[in-house]
Amino acid sequence: MSPKLLHTPPPVGDTERPVPRWAMCLASVLPLLLLPSCLWRLPFALHFEMGQIPELGMPPYWVSIAYVLGLSVLTEVTALLAIGLVRGWGEVAPVWIPVVGGRRVRPMAAFVPALLGSLILTVLFTNLPIGDGCRLTALGVIDTVQYTHEAWQTLATVCIAPTAVWGPAVIALAIAYYRRRTRVREA
Repeated sequence: MSPKLLHTPPPVGDTERPVPRWAMCLASVLPLLLLPSCLWRLPFALHFEMGQIPELGMPPYWVSIAYVLGLSVLTEVTALLAIGLVRGWGEVAPVWIPVVGGRRVRPMAAFVPALLGSLILTVLFTNLPIGDGCRLTALGVIDTVQYTHEAWQTLATVCIAPTAVWGPAVIALAIAYYRRRTRVREA
């Protein structure tokens, strides 16, 4: 008898148990919710300031382009990973992944990183206005960015404000995932 190096995935439809409709909708909308902030960032890569009055000079193009594009791609990829909390590939690793492909994902192996990441996102993107053009953030008290015109400030707010929902949304998805995956089967 030869050792079995490649294994077949366990029989699973899309998910083992039904996913709540709200969770499916939230996970599907999350990448689209973050898209405006990614698009808002892109002009900064080419040193277009989008109406902001900069306090410091801009970095060289090779730094700003790599940073802004990398941050935008990372944001969207991370948002797309949240879909794994409501789809079958969050329960059974895709076959193309080396070593673990086709194996069942333990609930805690998805829940813990999702919860920790979402708590970090919540802390990073939550800020409170405290007056005099200042905001209280996880990094301390910072000055609010100044704009040349109110229209630029409104556009920035509309594009960036949905990122505050990102962390709490993933917390809700992670809890729903954990409850769905660890529920005792009824006989």
